[in-house]
Amino acid sequence: MSFGNMSPAAMAEELGNRLKQARLNANLTQVEVASRTGLSRRTVLYAEKGRVQLENFVAMLASLDMADQLNMFLPASGISPLPLVKLKGRERQRASKPKNRKARINERA
Repeated sequence: MSFGNMSPAAMAEELGNRLKQARLNANLTQVEVASRTGLSRRTVLYAEKGRVQLENFVAMLASLDMADQLNMFLPASGISPLPLVKLKGRERQRASKPKNRKARINERA
């Protein structure tokens, strides 16, 4: 399934469905996951519907021994070589806007 054409709500719902399937594959009840994470059963229920805070979602993944999956979900990205040269080895602190007027006009379109 491709997330590219889905709305944010649909993506969240799909992640909730996957979380539920992972729980079922581990043969755990919602109450057991809630107990492992220190969350309420209702929070687990909402998570499985795609409506949960990120911290709680991560806690549930950890309780299912799936925290390593987060590296595939959002892999760490390094600084690309060209900006690194411009920064002279310093860490980038913020994003920047295009410097020329034409680029700014294209950005708004």
